[in-house]
Amino acid sequence: MTPDHYLPTRANSPYGTLWFETQPRHLAGRGDPRHITQALRAAGWANRSDPDFSHVLLVSPDYRHTVVLEPDPEPSGAWWRIRGQEADGRRWYTEFGAHTPVEILAHLTDALLKPAPEQTPPIWSPLTAAGWSYERDEHGNEMARHPDGILSLERWAVEPGETFHWRAQAAVPNGGGGANCIWHAYLDEQMPPHLIAAFTIALADIEPVQRAMYDVPHSHLVTQEQCGPQGEELAEAHRVRLKAMRAAGRKARRTAALTTGSPASRAAPAALASGRAR
Repeated sequence: MTPDHYLPTRANSPYGTLWFETQPRHLAGRGDPRHITQALRAAGWANRSDPDFSHVLLVSPDYRHTVVLEPDPEPSGAWWRIRGQEADGRRWYTEFGAHTPVEILAHLTDALLKPAPEQTPPIWSPLTAAGWSYERDEHGNEMARHPDGILSLERWAVEPGETFHWRAQAAVPNGGGGANCIWHAYLDEQMPPHLIAAFTIALADIEPVQRAMYDVPHSHLVTQEQCGPQGEELAEAHRVRLKAMRAAGRKARRTAALTTGSPASRAAPAALASGRAR
């Protein structure tokens, strides 16, 4: 994030911008994607992007995970797509809309760099502890809703007995009985539970985030105050984050080196080919 004041591009952030403490964070807009992409690259992920195409494609060192950032002209489209393959061969997929705050999504992508915990962390209790409502119906469908009524998380099946899916959505009433979606997330039930838990913990986080004035999807839904870290402070925080990600990546590679002949290793060429095909 080194500035180049001669190039008029938003990539020069955080320099030359006045930053405003913005809350609630789940309505603060997408933020800087480098919070995720540079962190993964620092952790050793390979950049398989086509420089002539408007996307970012990153592949984990063991080829088990891919993260794609591909701007979609439709705001309701999937800007972020993550695919994974577990050691037992299970495959999973998740996607996030354009205005998903990177600070929320980063909880999940950071968790990709760490081994699964021995005990599955709770998924719903961080939300209820933060004041969200929770309900479960007779078919096992579950829903939690933020106190503002805008953000919700569901674990649902279209028909009883079918596979469950996870869906998060920030939406406001459109006046006609429906709702206008600000951002959405879809998570596969096949995802490791600790990754889903990482996402729900992020949803429960109430810390404000830094955004430029009005650089939000709906300015009337947030409060912005000119305070908090600016310029060099934000850049330094990002450098500290990248240093931590490099350490996490080295630790993960050392752990992987102790495990030989794993199914994930044998599946590497196929996983890479699939990533390039996208």
